[in-house]
Amino acid sequence: MKKIFQIVYSLYAILVFVLLMLMVIVLVLIASVFGKDKGGDMVYVICRVWAAAWYLLIGIRHKVIYAVPHDARRQYIFTGNHQSYQDIPALLLTVKQRMRVLGKAELAKVPVFGFIYNMAAVLVDRSSPENRAQSVKQLKHVISHGKSVFIFPEGTFNESDEPLKSFYDGAFRIAIETQTNIKPVIFPDTARRMHWSSIFTMSPGINRGIYLQEIDVQGLTADDIKTLKEKVYRIMEAGLLKYKN
Repeated sequence: MKKIFQIVYSLYAILVFVLLMLMVIVLVLIASVFGKDKGGDMVYVICRVWAAAWYLLIGIRHKVIYAVPHDARRQYIFTGNHQSYQDIPALLLTVKQRMRVLGKAELAKVPVFGFIYNMAAVLVDRSSPENRAQSVKQLKHVISHGKSVFIFPEGTFNESDEPLKSFYDGAFRIAIETQTNIKPVIFPDTARRMHWSSIFTMSPGINRGIYLQEIDVQGLTADDIKTLKEKVYRIMEAGLLKYKN
């Protein structure tokens, strides 16, 4: 019975997702007239409203926890753990400041959602060195214009039993090169709300976004990338273990 309920609930959640997407696409089309910069900022506001409405209608209660104080007026490179498609609405409802997310290029091919995604994210195709270099250039452009960026340093879903999989260098290299501090944010519940293995594993309940300790990168150089990456990894791993229940 539990499995049947989960499938029925997942179908309901998907239906609501699609209907809300069809409603917001008109607003996103209007926002697109203002270009990637200003229009992209508008899309983030629209998407936060969409995420809040979707969670309300499907019984997911999002909660933001500040394990340490957070100054939303400042610029950061946010790093988050990646274990579910639910990470996207979770980060939208957790980080409520001007930002861009580094996202997978293949998601831009999804009908309707892909257009919205393309407006709001900096896309990366990790199989292409040229595309990766272009994405880094775009992220630096975003930072130079006063916005924060959100990067999943694991690159893809963590499908292991460990709290995190290994990190790529990109987020930490950009942080050092732009002298932008890192702010880890973890999502310990998203895999319970929807497992990476199937869209029919959704369930209602609590969904937390948790701000962790800020890492100062001022004065660091390229020689410090490995040490910085390991420090952020340890902080995020400890946070996920602490808040796993």
